[in-house]
Amino acid sequence: MRHLHKESHLVERIGWLRAAVLGANDGIISTASLILGVAAAGATKSDILLAGVAGLVAGAMSMAAGEYVSVSSQSDTERADLAREKGELAEDPEFEKEELAQIYVGRGVEIGVARQVAQQLMAKDALGAHARDELGISEITSARPVQAALTSAATFSAGAAAPLALVLLSPSSFIIPVVSGGSLVSLALLGLLGARTGGAEVFKPIVRVTFLGALAMALTAGIGAIVGTVV
Repeated sequence: MRHLHKESHLVERIGWLRAAVLGANDGIISTASLILGVAAAGATKSDILLAGVAGLVAGAMSMAAGEYVSVSSQSDTERADLAREKGELAEDPEFEKEELAQIYVGRGVEIGVARQVAQQLMAKDALGAHARDELGISEITSARPVQAALTSAATFSAGAAAPLALVLLSPSSFIIPVVSGGSLVSLALLGLLGARTGGAEVFKPIVRVTFLGALAMALTAGIGAIVGTVV
């Protein structure tokens, strides 16, 4: 006799993992780019640190506010769809039952079986069945604004702390190469961690995040050098 076992799928992590990777990645890239731009302009070490700390605080608050507003919009849309679906179920439950059955038919279930499944699922939780199979809303993928905001702010701060620590540890004359190299290593490790946590292959995420990070830092440093020369 086969024993049932509880399965744990990695898609359950998608909500917080997306916000975490985005926050940490943005924290490293934006803060390192800001530091390199200011350093390339010829600023002192204390001014570079001040700019980096200001970037960390502003970035963390921006990430939290942006994620909260964005995910709240998704949550509002989900609630509106659920309210509309609840009204349709109250007005014409038989039509909604057939609509659900046709969804299962479209997935390859025989019409008679599909109608039985729709009837049984709606008898238990009609709104839940339609939310999941008609609207694509489930417990795993539903919007969580506060979780997304807090995760993004915390991981942005953690990511931004890496280039700031490199500034503190490096001599003034080596800030640019130390922050550049260290930040690229941090981005590569972040790509590896995100891929492993999400169960994906690691090569493409690492290449993607390090290339884009290097491009952003190079552009910002170049602009800083030009501005520093002009000013």
